[in-house]
Amino acid sequence: GCFMAGLGRAIIVPTQTAVLGMGIDALILAFVVVVIGGLGSLQGALVGALIVSFVRTAGIQFFPEIELAVLYLIAVLVLLALLPFYVGLYQVQLLTYALLPFYVGLYQVQLLTYALVAAIAALGFNLLLGYTGLLSFGHSAFFGIGAYTVAFLLRDAGIHSMELYIAIGLPIAALTSALLGYVCVRHTRIFFGILTLALSQVVYSLALKFFWITGGTDGLRVARPTLLAGAFIFTGAGSFQRFIDAYYYYVLAVFAICVLIMWVIVHSPFGKALQAIRDNETRAAFLGLRIRRFRWVAFLISGTFTGLAGILWVPLNGLTTPEVLYWPFSGEIVFMTLLGGFRNFTGPIVGGLLFTYLKTYAVATTEYWQLLLGVVLVLLVMLLPTGIVGAISAAAAKLRPKEKAA
Repeated sequence: GCFMAGLGRAIIVPTQTAVLGMGIDALILAFVVVVIGGLGSLQGALVGALIVSFVRTAGIQFFPEIELAVLYLIAVLVLLALLPFYVGLYQVQLLTYALLPFYVGLYQVQLLTYALVAAIAALGFNLLLGYTGLLSFGHSAFFGIGAYTVAFLLRDAGIHSMELYIAIGLPIAALTSALLGYVCVRHTRIFFGILTLALSQVVYSLALKFFWITGGTDGLRVARPTLLAGAFIFTGAGSFQRFIDAYYYYVLAVFAICVLIMWVIVHSPFGKALQAIRDNETRAAFLGLRIRRFRWVAFLISGTFTGLAGILWVPLNGLTTPEVLYWPFSGEIVFMTLLGGFRNFTGPIVGGLLFTYLKTYAVATTEYWQLLLGVVLVLLVMLLPTGIVGAISAAAAKLRPKEKAA
């Protein structure tokens, strides 16, 4: 398989310029080809490749704005049509975070704010992966929708209030999650992953092609918002430092609320039902649990949390582009969750924090930072399959003295 992929790229290089990220586009097109042609079918892969080639050529010629969207929609429709035939210690941590800005520099405070936003996204994603057993490759769509909602509200409605961004952006992220989740949760395993991937790429391609609305690859700039109903306005000299300091505590407060809400969810009867479905779907159905409804609600909550992370991220970043909708960003969210550990509550939080620092310093250290992250992921899966927190918990359990039998 690897040889064939390399051979295909070697054949096409004389007609296209070789660039560093060429494999990303090739990988997503390979997914589409396999889905359209049929999973496990060599003849289907050939037919799928011909269909994709025809659609892309005709699309570039006649409807370039929606060419990619049409391609991904075809993949979604084919997959939906064929699937029936397939067999199937909290206060201490907050205090530490609150005191950190007094001991670190401005850049570190900004970086830690990014890390808290990443932790919120990973926390929401883990409700789906760790507690429901569904692996999504489409959560970048919800993150990007949250970010673009803020950009549109600023540009088109002139809104500068962070509270209004959250109040308006959250229902939009929830509605999007509900719609996409309704389609995706009907299926599981690889089919669920491919569906989420394909649907998120529909959103990405539309954002990329309708550049007069989204700004295209140039993106949309987002100015610093006001905080707490206009109590904090950031203009004039020193406004950047004041914004970073104030926004850090703002994000920290939202992060604390998100952790509390998610803790209640996963320890509630609803959360226990999700774990039962994850562990044994047949037995859970026999007990009377409505599997699809539970999965759909979990998907809705998960996407809403990730959308909130996008809302919080864009004022800090100052710019949003279609790149946050692209599937590699979903991969980063998966990476965060695996890094910390997806079978425990604190794992995604730790993973989000560590991944932010790992990526930042990898980018600053070497131009081959993607290779470095890939090596880390491979070693993580091989050596720490339960993640960092999972490995620490297992080691602590071994060191803990065993209770003597009565």
